[in-house]
Amino acid sequence: MKLIVNGENKEFNENSTLQTIITQLQVEDKVMAAAVNMEIVKKDEWNNFIVKENDKLELLQFVGGG
Repeated sequence: MKLIVNGENKEFNENSTLQTIITQLQVEDKVMAAAVNMEIVKKDEWNNFIVKENDKLELLQFVGGG
């Protein structure tokens, strides 16, 4: 299935959960928040949230600075 992740087109298996996508992208230690189609998905829902064809995912990292 095709998804847009942080503005880039990516291919994943059908019926993938948000957690599966994050794991496959090897960013689980970096992602602090996730939004699907501009809707925030709480971290405790990532294992059960099934993404759909053409969903737009934004995987957000918090960066500190001064």
